[in-house]
Formats: sequence, C-alpha cells, structure tokens
Amino acid sequence: MNMNGDAEVAETKQISKIRSELSEGMGLSKCRKCGCMRDALENLRSSFSVKIEDSVKIEDFSGLLAEMDCWSNRMEPVRYACLGCKHCFPAVATNIFRQAFPNLKAQSSDYIFESNENGWPVVAGEYYAFCEGENCPVAVSTLGSVELARRLADNRPSELCIVGKTETENIGIDKIIKNTVTNPTIRYLLIAGNDPKGHYSGKTLLSLWRNGVDENMRVIDSPGRHPVLQNVAHQEVESFREQLEIVDMIGCEDEKQIIEKIKELSSQKTCSCCGCEQSAKLTKSVKVSKADVIRAKKPQKIEMDKAGYFVIFPKSQSIIVEHYTYDNLLGHIIEGMDARSLYWTIIEHGWVTQLSHAAYLGKELMKAELSIKMGFRYTQDGA
Repeated sequence: MNMNGDAEVAETKQISKIRSELSEGMGLSKCRKCGCMRDALENLRSSFSVKIEDSVKIEDFSGLLAEMDCWSNRMEPVRYACLGCKHCFPAVATNIFRQAFPNLKAQSSDYIFESNENGWPVVAGEYYAFCEGENCPVAVSTLGSVELARRLADNRPSELCIVGKTETENIGIDKIIKNTVTNPTIRYLLIAGNDPKGHYSGKTLLSLWRNGVDENMRVIDSPGRHPVLQNVAHQEVESFREQLEIVDMIGCEDEKQIIEKIKELSSQKTCSCCGCEQSAKLTKSVKVSKADVIRAKKPQKIEMDKAGYFVIFPKSQSIIVEHYTYDNLLGHIIEGMDARSLYWTIIEHGWVTQLSHAAYLGKELMKAELSIKMGFRYTQDGA
C-alpha cells in the first residue's frame, strides 16, 4: 500500500537524521574503533536490506545502504565494546530507526557469557566485589562513569558489596540481574554516574524495576536503543524486581555523596539479609540460566575447501591475496587495505565455501593487516 506524501516526507527526514548521526560518528577515530558503531552498521544494514512494501522510497534506502558499506570498510579493528560516551552516535541513530520504522526489526547479536559456578559474582565482568556477609547490602552501578567505579572501590565503605560500570542496556543489565539475584545480601542497587546517551542503561534499569519485561524480554518503556535481555529468564527478572530497591542517583559523580547514601541505605535495612528467611527462600527459588561451556580442542581432521586455497602477503601498505585451484592455477588476485574489505570481497564472490576456511582466512588477513600497522614480518600459517 502506498503511503501519502506527508508520511513519505517524514520517513525521508528520519533517514536523513540516521545518515547524519552515523556520518558524524564515522568522522571520529574513537567511533571507528568502537563495537557500538560496528554493531549499529551491521544491524541497521541488515534491517534496511529487508524488502518491505513501499514503506520508504527505494532511493532513500539504497543511498544509505551504499554509505553504510563505505563506512563499514572504514571501520578499524574494534578496541572496546562501548566507551559510554555522553552522545553515542550509533545508539542515537538506532533509536531514530526504531521509532521511525517500527515494522522493521533491528537485528542484534546474541550475547553469551560464562557463569562461575564455584563462586560469586557468578558472571565475570569489570567489577570490584567485596561481599563479606549481611552488613554490605548495597550494590552500585556507575553506568558510563568508569573512573567513578574505581574511586568508590578505592574509598570502599564497608556497606558496599559490589561496584562496577553498566554501559549497555542489554548484556550489562543481564549481568547485574544474575549477580544480584544470586546474592541475598544485596537489597539495594544504587545507580549513579553518567547515563550513556542512546543506551540509557540507567533509565533502562529504572524501567525494568518499575515495569518489568514484555513477552519478548524487552524492557517495558525503556528509552534505550535495544533493551532486550537475552541471557536471563523471566523468573530471574521478577526475582530481581522483588529482591531489590533501585536508588536513582543518575548524574551524580561525587563519591562522597554516594558513600553517604550507601551508609544511609544500610542503616535503613530492616532485616539481617543473609539470614532473612524471605531472602533465603527467594534466592533458593531462582534458577540462574547459563550457557554451556565447550572447551576448544584441536581439529582431528581438516577438510580442504573445494573452491581452492589462498596465498596472502603484505605489500607496502596493502594486502595481496592470490586465489589458486588445487592444480595450482592462479584464478584471482585480490588487493585491499584491510582484512574486513578483503574477506567480504572473497565471500561475496563465493571463493570460500567452508566455515573453517572462512575462519582461517579471517585470522590470516587480520595478522597481515597487523603486520603492516605494527611492522612485524608476516608468515602465513598452515590450515
């Protein structure tokens, strides 16, 4: 069904806003090395590639898709998942997309983390954990303020159980839920520091506590770009909401004020939480979901890719890849500046047909790229 002219103009404006946010972000070195930008480009490109019935002008989409391809090729090796910037360009762009095109679902990566069955915290992360029993009932999330977590740890009040950052509105909150519902000592979650714009992990925690999640595990009324909890169960969410009181100090980075609040909360505690019958019963009733851990092992048998093999060598500031048949006939020569553009070109042409070969190729191309940047000699490994 064709939309009317006003709606068409509105959608075109939204695409222009998305383009503007991504373009400005790609102009920054920090964004070109950030997992936020990488994920946004991949997820939005996947979503925009979905054919829909006349919902937007084809030229609007195709133009943005072409720019996304160029931006993807300019991305550098990811050095951090998220910096917690006050203005996160890819997060804002994704939010605009989600609000403007609710019928298109932004794809997302599946996050899996390993659970520690032998101790607490049960899920690893960048935390400072001090739990010593019933007299430390307060957990603190400093959201996007990483240094604030360190300062609180250095000035650690005895009432503080655990402190760490929470930069994302999905996996970061997954980890908070698992680490709090498995420790009945914790009765308060104090959230402070800067709330990363676009992600809004702090506002998402408040929304989770007040409203819970829907049937798709999306935090109800969260302003975050993708507040979907993929590593926890409904029971864990409800246990989290029942066990904890969330204290909102978003925006505060004064550790003295935060420590005063921690002491105040501890003095308000009405029961001995580690011995409290209700808390113990709550914790025992929670079955924490976890992913199976599979230990890597060396391959027993290597199957050769019928599409041929590759010879890789750096040359000046570029990488040369030669593609041969098993009769040693040179079929193609591919030249590029970075591993990503090279392996995508090879995949798109169908010159690699096995997952194991694709993994090997990506590893070797990344080594070749690093050899140029860091100045060491590249030697291609065997399969």
